[in-house]
Amino acid sequence: MKQEIIQDCTPEELKERLDNGDRPILLDVREAQELAICRLPGALHVPMGDVPSRLTELEKHAEEEIVVYCHHGVRSASVQNYLRHHGFECVRNLTGGIEAYAVRADPGMPRY
Repeated sequence: MKQEIIQDCTPEELKERLDNGDRPILLDVREAQELAICRLPGALHVPMGDVPSRLTELEKHAEEEIVVYCHHGVRSASVQNYLRHHGFECVRNLTGGIEAYAVRADPGMPRY
């Protein structure tokens, strides 16, 4: 089976899509203390270290578009690769993470 290469999602693209009512699955892989500072509305919170043990829970979204994010995009890139390896078809990494989203798409969002 040929695997389609899915590009990452830029903060500007995600902001525009959310503003227009498009709702991809948002997967926040940061730790709870980071989540307490800022988050994207409606995001599913699964810390990176919990992804393998919660894979069954995530499998119901395996054929949906998932935008995974962390603080700067490094942890979420690892989760993106992990999910793709486990058969998830459309997993995108938020370029630069929630930090870039706050700077480039939502300047009022708290930063850390």
